[in-house]
Amino acid sequence: MSASASIPQHIAIIPDGNRRWARENGLPVFEGHRRGVEIFEEIGDAAIKRGVKYMTFWGFSTENWQRSKREVAYLMKLFRWVFTNKLEDFHRKNIRVNVLGRAEQFSKDLQRMIKTAITKTQQNTRGVVNLALNYGGRAELMDMVKRALTMKLNPRSLTEEQLSRLLYAPDIPDPDLIIRTSGEQRLSGFLPWQGVYSELYFSKKYWPAFTPRDLDAAIEEYAARQRRFGA
Repeated sequence: MSASASIPQHIAIIPDGNRRWARENGLPVFEGHRRGVEIFEEIGDAAIKRGVKYMTFWGFSTENWQRSKREVAYLMKLFRWVFTNKLEDFHRKNIRVNVLGRAEQFSKDLQRMIKTAITKTQQNTRGVVNLALNYGGRAELMDMVKRALTMKLNPRSLTEEQLSRLLYAPDIPDPDLIIRTSGEQRLSGFLPWQGVYSELYFSKKYWPAFTPRDLDAAIEEYAARQRRFGA
């Protein structure tokens, strides 16, 4: 296998364990989320430097609204901080920012920040960072079906390619590798359409403790596997 083939083109991450990391370190839960945002940038930079072209991070699920109002408000504050303070860094690094999910359910000001980030960086070419915000796999499939019905596509001639173009990010290739931190071994509805042939890697580390070395370990294991895609 060539060096380039051993590097996944697209890595998607479920960054789990922020709250447990905070509790085990005697810190407030919110500190776990804040630290998680720092790690997101560190791991994103490390992946791009290693030749990964696309990164997808699941930042907020459609189920996360069920958390306490105080925690949700803090997460929204963190998202605003990222789009306000990190957008220029993404742009300077020539990274395109994309958002997957039902962004229309966020506040108007956060929606504007998201739109600004997407528009400002849409011509950048070094890499793509997808932020899955208010994302759920079933929600994406439901939205895909609704679009298909609205477009009145002919079910007799409907193809997978047609449906794929109705996903939140139809121009992004399927993830080669999906990483979940914190020791949980499930996908929780993350990218159900796109991840059917993704290699899965489960790290026992909580997300705030995940390092570029841990990323390297995941990539090394990925490189050692044989992908057959059902053949």
